[in-house]
Amino acid sequence: MIFTDNAPMSEAAARILRDVFGFAAFRPGQEEIVDLLAAGKNALVVMPTGAGKSLCYQIPALLADRLSVVVSPLVALMDDQVAALRADGVPAASVHSGLARAEQVANWRAVAAGECRLLYLSPERLMTPRMIDALKRLEPALLVVDEAHCISKWGANFRPEYERLSGLRDHFPGAAIAAFTATADRATRADIAQKLFAGDGRIIVRGFDRPNLLLAAAPKTGWKEQLLAFLEDKRDMAGIVYCLSRKFSEEVAEFLLASGFKAIAYHAGQDAATRKAGQHRFMSENAITMVATIAFGMGIDKPDIRYVCHLNLPGSMEAYYQEIGRAGRDGLPAETLLLHGLGDMRQRRRFIEQDGGDDAHKRREHKRLDALLAYCDAPGCRRIALLAYFDEQVEACGHCDNCLDPPKMTDGTREAQKLFSAIAGTGQMFGVSHVIDVLRGGETQKIRARGHDRLPAHGAGRDQTKAWWQGFIRQAVAGNYIAINIQKFGALQITRRGRAVLDGRETFALREIGTAGPVRPVKARTDETRPLADGDQNLLATLKALRLKLARARNVPAYVVFHDTTLMDMARERPETLHQMAGISGIGPKKLKDYGAAFLDAIAAQD
Repeated sequence: MIFTDNAPMSEAAARILRDVFGFAAFRPGQEEIVDLLAAGKNALVVMPTGAGKSLCYQIPALLADRLSVVVSPLVALMDDQVAALRADGVPAASVHSGLARAEQVANWRAVAAGECRLLYLSPERLMTPRMIDALKRLEPALLVVDEAHCISKWGANFRPEYERLSGLRDHFPGAAIAAFTATADRATRADIAQKLFAGDGRIIVRGFDRPNLLLAAAPKTGWKEQLLAFLEDKRDMAGIVYCLSRKFSEEVAEFLLASGFKAIAYHAGQDAATRKAGQHRFMSENAITMVATIAFGMGIDKPDIRYVCHLNLPGSMEAYYQEIGRAGRDGLPAETLLLHGLGDMRQRRRFIEQDGGDDAHKRREHKRLDALLAYCDAPGCRRIALLAYFDEQVEACGHCDNCLDPPKMTDGTREAQKLFSAIAGTGQMFGVSHVIDVLRGGETQKIRARGHDRLPAHGAGRDQTKAWWQGFIRQAVAGNYIAINIQKFGALQITRRGRAVLDGRETFALREIGTAGPVRPVKARTDETRPLADGDQNLLATLKALRLKLARARNVPAYVVFHDTTLMDMARERPETLHQMAGISGIGPKKLKDYGAAFLDAIAAQD
């Protein structure tokens, strides 16, 4: 135990927060969770990314008189968290296959000797009989499951090796179990709590809102032009571009490199050394664009990611929320853009049908995708639409694309009836291209051979372009007026709601379709993005360069030295002594000792 006096637990927790981590006060919600875990209670905590969840279990671990074990999904994440703790003077270790044998042995000996407060393990390493037996002898006080949504088949990122963690309560009945995630709807939360502590614990939901994220979505009209427009003012910023396939991620990275960006491709088809080198570069350097599949991102704790762009549709609202959540963890403004198209819809439906799950699982995943499609074409505030999925109600944000530039809505009932008549007349057996050809009066061999040129709907929509009808069909799918039947090779089929429009019992509200479509979201650049005066900005650049130099010398991510927000406070306050520097948030005694003099010298030189 770090503090050996008899101070009340809450006072001891506040002292650790101040004297170890360098923070004067807890963030909203942190203290309640710390008190709960320090008292040995089980808990599932849902907190938005950037809300400070790590401190919620690290402080109870330092208050405990025995070891705490943290289950983490990725080797790189474990190493970064251990490095950050050691930088604050906290004895922590990890044991995993990525370490040299001698280092693994040394780390375990420190743990066994009681010299470590926190041990980081992967679920695969933890749940081996040998590790279970070794940890039983140490009687850990706290078991922490990070990225806990991975344990649930109801969640967006189920991992079979995580499910074995449901045996923890039987192996360690004397330990409290804490689960943390930023992404879990109501069904997923209930499943996690049942598996980890059989419902005997608190479920704490601290909300899902990330008000610093600008949310935007647009139909995909030309990804190269749209991507360059989005990145136009971001060449000096770090960000992530998500792609659906390995091949596409390579293509996009090459395109960005040719366009003058520092871009890296990352996907599961690369060997481990290539992925590790790419991730290290992204975490350590400035202004890197990581072009990746979903193989990249879980647990990435780089606070200054300023944007996330999806060039393909994610698999669900949970996956989308999780992926955009990697931006803006420092609390400063960050931007998101989701490009979507009919091809993505078909591909996602196909993935669900080929997933191998039972019919109930497939229905559930189709509904989740439906929710994301509705979000893409939502006419109102995107934040309201996103958070409503997680049962959270908020006011209009005022700075998403729809709030800043509200879409024009028109009555599309007549056009919808033309479309649905064409789908019905062709037997609900054909995909988008053929249906549009019929609507526009095409004379293809396929149309003539099937007699579709004699249908009343043939030519009824010739006054609109093919691109316009593609946009209309996308909205009709998102609104559940028609469905894409993957088992019938993408055939469009009319739903009950679409039938009501066709019969005149319901209207179709159409979000106005532009001829070219937006190439970028409306910008929400404010002074908050650049909160420093020019002179302070120059000093901040100097401090970042020093931070990068120190981080490279220690082979750790830059944020392990200091977070951006700490450097910004330095640039504003310009401390002249170590005592003054100690008053800046995020500078504990260990970091003050290790880095304080170097940063004071840099500040003095600038002045």
